[in-house]
Amino acid sequence: MFSHITLGSNDLARTKAFYDALFAATGGKPGTEDAKGRLVYSHRGGRLLITKPVDGKAATGANGGTVGFTMESPEEARAWHDAGVANGGTSVEDPPGERSGPAGRLYLAYLRDPDGNKLCALHRFPG
Repeated sequence: MFSHITLGSNDLARTKAFYDALFAATGGKPGTEDAKGRLVYSHRGGRLLITKPVDGKAATGANGGTVGFTMESPEEARAWHDAGVANGGTSVEDPPGERSGPAGRLYLAYLRDPDGNKLCALHRFPG
């Protein structure tokens, strides 16, 4: 359904270190800078762009918004979370772990990136 997601940042060097660590934890490559100065990450068929806001105002995290990343296993989700915390992110909500509900059995881990964007690592258990 989605072709890409773009997030804003106030400090692209700090943000690159954070997201490079997240993607490395899931077997992804470091971000590259495009001709417009945006960071571009491509992994598992998805694309994430990070940029300074075009309007010149400060980047802020979306209140109520979350960007979800599909994980291959609970271990990968935990490695992603740990890499984020070690590189300037903040663990939020419940600690990483298994949850059950209407969507079935899931492993979830939540972070806020250095600019306040809320991220989620999600692994769906089979069946």
